[in-house]
Amino acid sequence: LGVWTIDEGIPREFHLYDAYPNPFNPSTNIRFDLPVESDVKLVIYDIMGKEVDRLIEERKQAGRYELSWNASNASSGVYFYRIYAQGVMQSYSTTVTKKTLLMK
Repeated sequence: LGVWTIDEGIPREFHLYDAYPNPFNPSTNIRFDLPVESDVKLVIYDIMGKEVDRLIEERKQAGRYELSWNASNASSGVYFYRIYAQGVMQSYSTTVTKKTLLMK
């Protein structure tokens, strides 16, 4: 698991993109934009709301990022990915949830 910085400049607003591919087997990519330096946590949940995986929990500089979730050990079904971002130097906080489908 790694988090890649996508060098396209600093975004003006926070954005969590749709996972791609979606549906997927066995891995999918998740992109997000941070307009300011933020403490970031990205968590995967199953349909029952149980935490399945925690992909990232660290401070990130403002920028565009992409990471990959390998769900080889997960069952087929619907999963939700939620990002929590809290600005470090600026008053900024957001939580966004999106859905993806694992088909084996």
